[in-house]
Amino acid sequence: MARMKRERPRLWLRAETRASERRTPLVPEDAARLVAVGFEVTVEDSPQRVFPLADYAAVGCRTAPAGTWREADDDQYVLGLKELPDAPATLRHRHIFFGHCFKRQSGAERLLARFRAGGGVLLDLEYLTDDQGRRVAAFGYWAGYIGGALAVLHRRGRLATPLRDTDRATLDGLLRASAQQARPTSALVIGALGRCGRGARDALETAGVTATCWDLPETRHLDRDALLTHDVLVNTVLTTVPAPPFVTTADLLRAERTLSVISDVTCDAGSPCNLLPVYDSPTDWDRPVRRLTAGERPVDLIAIDNLPSLLPLEASRAFSADLLSSLLSLRDGDPRWDRCRRTFEQAVQQDVPARTEEVSVVRSS
Repeated sequence: MARMKRERPRLWLRAETRASERRTPLVPEDAARLVAVGFEVTVEDSPQRVFPLADYAAVGCRTAPAGTWREADDDQYVLGLKELPDAPATLRHRHIFFGHCFKRQSGAERLLARFRAGGGVLLDLEYLTDDQGRRVAAFGYWAGYIGGALAVLHRRGRLATPLRDTDRATLDGLLRASAQQARPTSALVIGALGRCGRGARDALETAGVTATCWDLPETRHLDRDALLTHDVLVNTVLTTVPAPPFVTTADLLRAERTLSVISDVTCDAGSPCNLLPVYDSPTDWDRPVRRLTAGERPVDLIAIDNLPSLLPLEASRAFSADLLSSLLSLRDGDPRWDRCRRTFEQAVQQDVPARTEEVSVVRSS
């Protein structure tokens, strides 16, 4: 007898392997929505996920030990956020996560080779867009918020390390406290009109800083001299093709420079699309700040590639709410997912960066 086609996809929420990654792309209340319409949702146990496994079980999800997606049936959609573990060497499932491999980032060739060898598919969340090319689900606002917050706290000598996840009320309290008896701070947000830029502006405003706001018109005709007169630079611009950099190493050596803190929220280190090619690897929670130039007028860098995980509850709920409608339509023929698949197929066949719009102010985290 022929096997009946399932009416709804099977979704497998995997555990994240990075110890500092506490976010999830699917929160229990949205998992309940999927279960209610007939999805089979399996959730792996995860000690660091901000929502306990019991919350998912309570709404009808199946549960599984961490890492068992490797043995799951081929028809499972494996959902995650950040990088996959190094094993297995071949990937046969349809994976949904931020692959960070379509712009020649570090490790891109190996990841794509694993999919090619196993016949699997990467449906990259960075390339899940609507008909206007806008990201369907993004952590942009919270990435920008935390990127701006860390920058101003460091500038004011109030950044405690190593970093620990927290909640917005606590972070806002730190920002407001840092404004008391603080010296004046000038800040520039590039990509200020996007979701990420809006988050950065809100954090700076909470800290008592009114930011200078640049977007596409200002970056097309960049006034680098004006850029360097700010104490803090928060970059939230994402480009999918190489473009002239905003700041170079030579700029950091200029005598007239005021800039002392760079927060690169986009964090495209190692990619030819990096608009701040003054560093080649991200910073992290243990060492969030890296000194780029020493001396009497140093320049420090913050470039953390999972910023929203510092506010895991708020970030997860917002992202899951945005992603839910796409998960409900997860099937062949949906144009959003079809675009993701075509982007992956282009990258696998040609080993070249996926090319879409020239510059976007939407954060990819």
